[in-house]
Amino acid sequence: MFSLFKKKETKTPYERQADIIIRNLPVGVVVYDADFEVQIFNPAAEDIFGITVQEAMAQKLDASLTMDPKLQLFVRVVFSTLAPVVIKRSDPGKYPQIADIIFDDPHVELNVVTDTVYEELPDGTRGKPNGFIKLIVNKTREANLIQSKAEFITVAAHQLRTPLTAVNWALEALEGSITDPGQKELLDTGFGAVKNSLKIVNDLLDVSKIEEGRFGYEFHKVSMVDFLERALMQVADIAKQYGVKFYFDHSQQSQVEVSIDEQKMGIVFFNLFDNAIQYNVENGQVTVRVKRDMTKNSVVVSVEDTGIGIPQEEINKVFSKFFRAENAKKTIANGNGLGLYIARNIVRAHGGDMWVESEVNRGTTFYVSIPVERQAASEELLGGNS
Repeated sequence: MFSLFKKKETKTPYERQADIIIRNLPVGVVVYDADFEVQIFNPAAEDIFGITVQEAMAQKLDASLTMDPKLQLFVRVVFSTLAPVVIKRSDPGKYPQIADIIFDDPHVELNVVTDTVYEELPDGTRGKPNGFIKLIVNKTREANLIQSKAEFITVAAHQLRTPLTAVNWALEALEGSITDPGQKELLDTGFGAVKNSLKIVNDLLDVSKIEEGRFGYEFHKVSMVDFLERALMQVADIAKQYGVKFYFDHSQQSQVEVSIDEQKMGIVFFNLFDNAIQYNVENGQVTVRVKRDMTKNSVVVSVEDTGIGIPQEEINKVFSKFFRAENAKKTIANGNGLGLYIARNIVRAHGGDMWVESEVNRGTTFYVSIPVERQAASEELLGGNS
């Protein structure tokens, strides 16, 4: 154990080495004592807050210093209840405290870890708390890059959707007038390519809306069994085309109403049913089951297929954005890896969850759990403490 508050001339070689490490860390390190006097302020902290170590240590910190434009950002991180947005990532009252602190004008995003510093007793053991240490990571550049990428995808998708829709309409208009088999085959190929492109564009726009919190929901009470029967009807023709048989298994106990957005939840189950068809084997089967979980007061829907399965080493990635399993790529070349990412986000916005079990060449089962009594999901935005 070593003290962070020792004077330089009394420090051991080990403690001086620790000082060198702290000075060269790429994250901001700020240590202040119980009187809110800064003891350590490394160069990375200088870069984040735009002040020198001398300015940080010049006076005892208190809330009134937010009136000083130069010290305002630093003081609001020390006294995080003064920050405009604090998203806590750890349990209140337990250290270390982890939080994202966000400022506007200018936009700054910081990840801050706060822990208690204890005094060192003469016998080398830990004494009472006598200060705090903060580790600060500046996420602003990363956040701006993510935002720029999201904006580019949104603009590009919007720009692509208009001409693709026009081409789709033109092909639909031609469809009824062409009788030559060769020309009809070419038209069907073009039609399929445009529809696939439109699906990618719409999926990209949905992802952007989800990540920006603009994917609006309208919840209504519906019978889960009736809803699934309607969803199954939408894929009946596709299943027939692929030679896949669907079975719907539900009991009287599962005849329960849930609060869902039918259009959004329709996206979830269309994705699951469509995947179960396309990644199935010839003359394959899909079994959809509805069960009531009384312990969690929820409805669990499972979609089980007899298809190609998912390799165990890849199963934890299936809900990641743009991810596709290697055997899925070999089966269908033109997927975009967004369907399951969108689906799980929708389910979680309903207060539920989604998971998967699979075995290669034996099949896959996706599970969707939806609470019978929905509680509005919200991110906790709270002020923090030192």
